[in-house]
Amino acid sequence: MRILALKSFHADGGWRPFSFLKITTDEGLVGWSEYSLGIWAPALPEVIEALESLVVGSDPRSFRKITAALQANTRFAAGGLNQQAISAIENACIDIAAKAANVPVHALFGGPIREEVDLYWSHCGSFRARDRDYFEKTLGLPPLMDLKDVAPLAEEVVARGYKAAKINPIHFTAAGPRLLNPGFAPGVDLARRLDGASLAAIEAQLATFTEALAGRSEAMLDLNFGFSTNGFIQICRHVAHLPLRWLEIDSHDPADLAQIRRNTQTPLASLEAVYGRSAFAPFLRYKAADVAIIDLLWNGMGEAVRMADLADLHGVNVAPHNFYGPLADLMAANFGASVPNFEIMEFEGDDVPWKYELLSQPIGVRRGVMPVPKGVGWGADIDEHAIAEYPWPRR
Repeated sequence: MRILALKSFHADGGWRPFSFLKITTDEGLVGWSEYSLGIWAPALPEVIEALESLVVGSDPRSFRKITAALQANTRFAAGGLNQQAISAIENACIDIAAKAANVPVHALFGGPIREEVDLYWSHCGSFRARDRDYFEKTLGLPPLMDLKDVAPLAEEVVARGYKAAKINPIHFTAAGPRLLNPGFAPGVDLARRLDGASLAAIEAQLATFTEALAGRSEAMLDLNFGFSTNGFIQICRHVAHLPLRWLEIDSHDPADLAQIRRNTQTPLASLEAVYGRSAFAPFLRYKAADVAIIDLLWNGMGEAVRMADLADLHGVNVAPHNFYGPLADLMAANFGASVPNFEIMEFEGDDVPWKYELLSQPIGVRRGVMPVPKGVGWGADIDEHAIAEYPWPRR
């Protein structure tokens, strides 16, 4: 079996595109993967296309050999776009390898370890606040405009059966809600400072949310790269009295992240922006995180499983970084079925109603739980006719 060609497809994901890679072979088997085309990766399709000549003619079942060769050719610029492109290719090859063996992907890695995975609602309310018109007018979802809207949102979490929900810090002002994330917002504060008003706003939002949940579901707070190390420590201390499943904080420095962890009794989740075991290992040695978040689309399924095994040696559970589209949900569930130290799966509770129409068969998500796929490969293919119905960019 040999790879013939690679082709990218993009579908309307509402406030972002859903991007997919298709690999065709000379024996008729087709492999699919999903990748993330965001502001952080604006030329990713072009990088994938540039790597195509290095994989055409290869046997996709030898996906580790393909990945090793691609990494060797990009070693002078490892990580970043190159690694994300390699991972998209590897993941599509893994889909083919599983189909050739007539098994689900998780069976290639010794699964299934479990039959279903718990979900948490990610970015809970965040996009309703940021993109009010789209969510209210197009999706018919209630807005999040004021602190008084936070409690009804928590009730929605409970009613929909989610085991946990993750919010981003929001400052509700007279001019409307404002996401508090200067680390991702150029021009707001490049020094990523934390002022008293922002600290009070974070505490008020989180206190309202946890009080409304009343122990029926767990709360998480995601701070991303939003603040300096000192600012993160201030927030950790300020919200220490609130019941949280975890605080999520990103840092490229294991010593800094370990310092933050030492200053909070709340479990700390991190590492979603870390590529590969070589970068991952120092964070484990520094004991910088209680939960290791691993991005399957950026690392590839093979490396993600090896990273999870490494975390397991350090007594650390893992969770997939998964704020993507329909195929990524299947990929994350396969990951959850492949590793023993799986914590919980990130899931976009607010999404476009046609999300799973893009798949060849539906996903049985129900009340905060996703069943592990039983079909071959990832469990479903991408429906190219559906993509044509929901193109990106929009017509």
